[in-house]
Amino acid sequence: MSDAAWTVQKGVEYAQHDGVSLRGDLYQPSGEGAFPAIIAVHGGGWQSGGPGSYRHWGAYFAARGYVFFPIAYRLSRPGVKTYPEAVHDLRAAVQFLRGRGADIKVDSQRIGLMGGSAGGQLVSLVALAGDEPPFAGAYPQDAYSHLSTRAQAVAPFYGVFDMARQWSHDVHCRPYDNITEKFMGAPATEERRFYIEASPTTYVEKRRNGTPFLLITGTEDDVVDRSQTDDFLLALRQTKFYARRLVLQGAGHFFESEPLDEPFSRSLQVSGPLLRFFDEFLKGVKKAE
Repeated sequence: MSDAAWTVQKGVEYAQHDGVSLRGDLYQPSGEGAFPAIIAVHGGGWQSGGPGSYRHWGAYFAARGYVFFPIAYRLSRPGVKTYPEAVHDLRAAVQFLRGRGADIKVDSQRIGLMGGSAGGQLVSLVALAGDEPPFAGAYPQDAYSHLSTRAQAVAPFYGVFDMARQWSHDVHCRPYDNITEKFMGAPATEERRFYIEASPTTYVEKRRNGTPFLLITGTEDDVVDRSQTDDFLLALRQTKFYARRLVLQGAGHFFESEPLDEPFSRSLQVSGPLLRFFDEFLKGVKKAE
C-alpha cells in the first residue's frame, strides 16, 4: 500500500455547533473522480476518543478508492451530557460530505457509515432516523442542513442498540462510571423515554429497510453484550433489511482500532468482509434486497 495512492488533510472543519469547531481527518484517493465515501465514528463511551483511532482504516480505504472521513464529535464530561448533541454532530458530517460533493472528491449519492461501540450507536441511529424528528432540523444555520443524512450502507462494530439495556449493564458492571447515564444526562429510571428515543432498535421498521447493515462483534466482549448485536440483527431481518453479522471468535472490545498490518490483528480479520460489504453497496456490485 503506497502513500502515493492517497492523501490526508487533518482537522478539516465540517460544522460549528454551539461554539464548538467540529473536525475530521479527510483521506482522499489520488486522481480525479467522485468517489464513494465512508464516515467513521469512534467509540470511547461517548466520553473519549478521536479521529486518530481510525488512521489505519483511513489509509486502507483511501488506497482502495474511498474518501474516508473519521470525525470528532462532542463528548460527555462530568456534569455535561451530549445526547442528542453528538447525534446532531454526526448528522452535520454526513451533510458536509453530501454538500461539498465533488469539491472533495465525494459522490454524494454513495455515503457509508462505520463506527465502534458508542460510534456504532451513533451511526445506526443516524442511518435509521437522522432525517426525522426529534433529530432533524436542530442546526438550521449549518451550511448543508437542508440535505439528507441517509446512508447507503452501515457497519457498526459491537454497537449499543438498546440504551436502557446498556445503562443496566453499566449499573452492574461499572457502577462508579455509568457511561451511558453520563451521555444521556439522567438514569433510565428517570428518563426512559429518552433512552427509547436514543436506541437504534426503536427505528427498525419496514419503511426504513432500504439501508443495508453489516454487524461486527466478538464473542468475548465484556463492555457491550453480544446479545445486543444478536437482537438487533433479528429485528433487522424481521423487517426485511439486508443484514449480515460477522462474529470474531475470542475477540473482545475495541479491536477496530488495531493496525491492519499485524498478523493477528482483529481489524485485519474483518478488513476483507468489510471492504466487500462497502464495495457491494457503495460501488454498485450488489444492490440491497
